[in-house]
Amino acid sequence: MKRSYIGLALGALAAIGVVLSLPSCGHDQKLVSLQVQPSGFTFLAPGAGATGQFTAIGSYIHPPATKDVTSRATWAVDDNVVAISAGLVTTNGSCGSANVSATMPEGTGGASNIVIGYSFVTVNNPADPTCPGGGTEATLGVQVLPTGDGTVTSLTGGISCPTRCISAFPVGASVGLTATPAPTHSFVSWTGCTSSSGNTCTVTIPVGGASVSATFQ
Repeated sequence: MKRSYIGLALGALAAIGVVLSLPSCGHDQKLVSLQVQPSGFTFLAPGAGATGQFTAIGSYIHPPATKDVTSRATWAVDDNVVAISAGLVTTNGSCGSANVSATMPEGTGGASNIVIGYSFVTVNNPADPTCPGGGTEATLGVQVLPTGDGTVTSLTGGISCPTRCISAFPVGASVGLTATPAPTHSFVSWTGCTSSSGNTCTVTIPVGGASVSATFQ
């Protein structure tokens, strides 16, 4: 009888050891995309110290999950009209526009495997005709969804998203955009165009600027 109990106990311990030795799926969780929300943010005046909040949403696999990773991402802007930290963007008192990026390692394969999400911010000054919203120029911002599934370029001007996703154009100008899917992906749809046909989009720039997104799959 004692031998039977000892056998059962040893079997239970062996089973526990097997379970504990199984790889943790959560430990190997992989970040596959980052989306920065909102897709664009505009300050209506260039007052120094004005703030706005961006949020970074990460999509994971192994197992699938969606998480707010705002506090964990590394944030950056490409123009000193604003500063950003933990998604909080602050103006410095001048007008202009900047690309916003949130960066994180994907979670497997080392820190060199990076996932990036993009958005943009505009600082307007209606009293200054040389600033966005000043009457002579306004900004066009573009977002690629999901980031990494394709690119959007303008026929004229400086848009080459997701690297450069915002640029100033004369008010009333007609700006042509082309969406190009990455390998193994396809283009789905536009939002925010004045008109569109297939993977091309035309935007007539209004006084307050415009925002366009291209969705891929």
